[in-house]
Amino acid sequence: MSTANTTFLILSSVLVLFMTPGLAFFYGGLGSKKNVVNTMMSVFVMCGLAVVLWVICGYSLSFVGDFGGVFGSLSALLLHGVKLTALTSTKIPTSLYLIFQMMFAVITPALFVGAVVGRIRFKFLLLFTVFWSIFIYYPLVHMVWANGFLAKMGVIDFAGGTVVHIDAGVTALVLAYFLGPRIGYRKGKQEGHYSLPWALLGTTILWIGWYGFNAGSALAANQIAVQAVLTTTVATACSMITWMLIEMSLKGKATLAGICNGTLCGLVGITPATGYVTVAGSFWIGILAAVASYFFVNFLKARIGIDDALDAFGCHGVCGIVGSILTGLFASRAVNSSISINGLFYGGGFKLFAVQLFATLFSVIFTALICFLIIKFLKLFMKMRVDVKEEQKGLDFGEHGENVDYVISLTLEAYQFEDQKKEFFQDEPNNLKEVSKNSKDTLNSTIS
Repeated sequence: MSTANTTFLILSSVLVLFMTPGLAFFYGGLGSKKNVVNTMMSVFVMCGLAVVLWVICGYSLSFVGDFGGVFGSLSALLLHGVKLTALTSTKIPTSLYLIFQMMFAVITPALFVGAVVGRIRFKFLLLFTVFWSIFIYYPLVHMVWANGFLAKMGVIDFAGGTVVHIDAGVTALVLAYFLGPRIGYRKGKQEGHYSLPWALLGTTILWIGWYGFNAGSALAANQIAVQAVLTTTVATACSMITWMLIEMSLKGKATLAGICNGTLCGLVGITPATGYVTVAGSFWIGILAAVASYFFVNFLKARIGIDDALDAFGCHGVCGIVGSILTGLFASRAVNSSISINGLFYGGGFKLFAVQLFATLFSVIFTALICFLIIKFLKLFMKMRVDVKEEQKGLDFGEHGENVDYVISLTLEAYQFEDQKKEFFQDEPNNLKEVSKNSKDTLNSTIS
């Protein structure tokens, strides 16, 4: 066992897990006040649900056996027969690789929560996630990362363009389509962001955690991991600045919410390419991801009429698609000799670009089709959307019976009481006369 690689992967796994509560703060901060608890809980609950599913059948369906290059098998339910102490090619225990992949299974379904906040039933979301993981996520993991048919075609995806961001983004779009828009969405009557500081905190946690996500996918403490750290940083910074400059050019001012979105676009866009491209490649991927996402979110989304509440598809779906395709242009064997052919811009011809384009289209169509079938099936015996009254009041109370601002509400009541007390004693003579008169009237009434 390699101590260095094992330590590196343990740290990377922790960082990827850290991303999920970071995403909860990001979505919770950008959402409306009456749905903060529901939004954050819908994200954070994946830390439990996805882990249980992964241990029961996820690892087996992803990495054990092979059926048609699409599925694994069910021979390792509850990890039965898995040699957890066996070493992988990078001299880490199989159990650690299992843990690292488990963290990807945690955050991926959490991503599509952003599209459906404020109107989806919590029970429906949980059951949908179970079916989604089994019939969409695990098959894509097998097809791309476990020598499935896409991998055999030559598809490359360093840390999850097709496997994580495209499937989560497309799922977000399909769910939003079936749910329909939020009340008042078409009239532009939606509450503002609950807490931009929370959104910034979530963005920061995601950026830090993303180094585990991308660099950790090298599965070793080596030069490829270092390259992934470098390209992740460059692409993210370029994307942030690009989004900010577009906002300043078109709207006259930069916004904190926009900068947070731009940052996330760079992180998503570079993910499939991060260990395969040069710094120059990451520079252009970051810029193009931000441009594509900005114009979808601000122009195309309104035209297609689908209410993707927190732009889960606009960020993860669009940038995942852009990053996956651009990998076919910018991938370089000089960076990573494990790939068989260079991208188009590095003399490899159209082959890799064509393969990446096919994988991207396949992931979009496969995810959309299976999502459609899962939703149709679940709607046969349970409601998908909350009632109008519950939606208007907010899902925090309707679905969970909780309030995000208990402490703040009590503080405001205390301030109001202090203000009333000051007003009372400022007019003390008159108020005391009134109290005295009321006391006499009460006494006379009691005697009578």
